[in-house]
Amino acid sequence: MAGLRQGVLRRKPIEHIEEAETAEGGGPSQRLTRTLGLWQLTAIGVGGIIGAGIFSLAGTVANGTAGPAVLISFLIAGVASAAAAFSYAEFAGLIPRAGSAYTYGYVVLGEIGGWFIGWDLLLEYTAIVAVVAIGISGYINFLLGEANAELPAWMLGAPGTGDGHRVDLFAAVLCLLIAYLLTMGIKNAARFETVVVGLKILVVLLVVVVGFFHVKSDNYTPFFPYGVSGAFTGAATVFFAVFGYDAMSTAAEESKDAQRHMPKAIMYSLAVSMVLYVLACLVLTGMQPYQEIDKEAGFSTAFKSVGLTGIADVIAVGAIIGILTVMFTFMLGVTRVWYAMSRDGLLPKWFAKTHPTRHVPTRVTWIVGVASAAIAGFVPIGEAAELTNIGILLAFAVVCTAVIVLRYKRPELPRSFRCPWVPFVPAVGVAASIWLITYLAWQTWVRFAIWFVVGLVVYFAYSYRNSELAKAERAAGRQG
Repeated sequence: MAGLRQGVLRRKPIEHIEEAETAEGGGPSQRLTRTLGLWQLTAIGVGGIIGAGIFSLAGTVANGTAGPAVLISFLIAGVASAAAAFSYAEFAGLIPRAGSAYTYGYVVLGEIGGWFIGWDLLLEYTAIVAVVAIGISGYINFLLGEANAELPAWMLGAPGTGDGHRVDLFAAVLCLLIAYLLTMGIKNAARFETVVVGLKILVVLLVVVVGFFHVKSDNYTPFFPYGVSGAFTGAATVFFAVFGYDAMSTAAEESKDAQRHMPKAIMYSLAVSMVLYVLACLVLTGMQPYQEIDKEAGFSTAFKSVGLTGIADVIAVGAIIGILTVMFTFMLGVTRVWYAMSRDGLLPKWFAKTHPTRHVPTRVTWIVGVASAAIAGFVPIGEAAELTNIGILLAFAVVCTAVIVLRYKRPELPRSFRCPWVPFVPAVGVAASIWLITYLAWQTWVRFAIWFVVGLVVYFAYSYRNSELAKAERAAGRQG
């Protein structure tokens, strides 16, 4: 029993974290290519944060959960996210390695802690890609309706979302297209991301500036139609829309200077995104009564309601283009977490194989692409969104806790960024994350418990004996 306990708590030593490890079969070292600069990293972070929250979930939460208090929902989620962002920034500068929260947990909390963070993120990030794809599909359907296009009902939504709906074909195809883009190499993919993020910010600014002139103060009353608890429930629902920096940090090994650039990119991306979120929510709930806000294409329908059909169409196109960046960021995140776990031996090394010339993990990218396409095609957006929150909130709590632990255990480690006011700020991140978890539906807990049990079986059946640290322990024992 003591040996088992020591095994699951073995940690990767910070001083000996290698840049890359030997690929399967003892072949040559496989490395991810370092090509990303500060502004490319920031664009990936902004791309992951701005998108689904503004163009999809803002309308959904305003209509049925929080009303005009959706603004408060985003602020609550933003405060919790900011506390965690400081913690992520410290780790990103200290441990500039692929895997983000998974790797941080492995170093500080041991193998079992790192495993479950990584295992959770595999599900959460994949589900986020699917949710965002469904949101884009809603805007595509809006544009088709504006053009009086008649498409078969079976391809317009997941089962149960409308009469005759069988599959959300647009959402599924988009997931596969993003997977294809990521297999083309991180340099080209990052260029695409940077350009599209710029276009997306312009669209959001258009929404804010033009929409401001059509705001009616009466639409803000009542501000809490579902009570204060509705605002907190809404915060738990939209939380995944304010932490794209987490997925961005998984690309640390593809950054030119991760120790300097990654902490800055995390803070820049969150600051820019939260300002735009607040302004956009004020405009959305001010233009229409919350009961009339469309759950899937909120801004386009809001502008159409005031006679600005042309701008509504521009917003729909901008939303489609802009939300693609969210899919890009989180699919990048899940593939890098999977790659890191496989390289560490916690999952089969076969998954860690990278393309010989593009140096990207193409195998896991296509697997994630197909899995997210299946969720996007056959699961309604509300149920899919419920899959995205609990694991992320737990990961945030773990990372914030790990910062406190490591600061006191290893104060001498060189940190290019230091989380301010430790332990207060990380403690706020822990408390806020746990608090938001309590507002999630019981079905979310059931799904998480099932995924947790499956992960437990996989860990003890495979990962416990096949991890690189386990192999090193056995080799040391034979030599001794």
